[in-house]
Amino acid sequence: MKRAHDEKLRLCDALERIADALPGVDRLTCLRTANAIVPLLRGIHQYEETIIFPAYEEAVVGSNANLASTRRLRAEHVEDECFAGEVTEILLAIGHGKTVENPEAIGFMLRGLFENLRRHIAFEREHVLPMIGIVDAA
Repeated sequence: MKRAHDEKLRLCDALERIADALPGVDRLTCLRTANAIVPLLRGIHQYEETIIFPAYEEAVVGSNANLASTRRLRAEHVEDECFAGEVTEILLAIGHGKTVENPEAIGFMLRGLFENLRRHIAFEREHVLPMIGIVDAA
């Protein structure tokens, strides 16, 4: 799980660097990042939904914790993957030479994705992982 979070955070850092560099962003960086986003998120989300969330749900049975948390986290996965698809399209276009006509809007979009991902990770670290006995030093 720590590796999954680290990979997502590296993705967030890459998206933030792109957002900060707009409109003069490196096209190869955009292509590399675009090609990594959706496969990375899908793989991590599948791991969380098949391993981590069931362990969490089992751990909270009979406690005051609420199973609505995993429903919300699963919904966030769907939203994040949809959002990631849109970001991928934009980054691929930029990587293939499309002019960045509205850097503020693109930057806002990138920030929306990486801020959501960071918030999701923070919740998992603070609430989910401790319940299943995973201590994340981050």
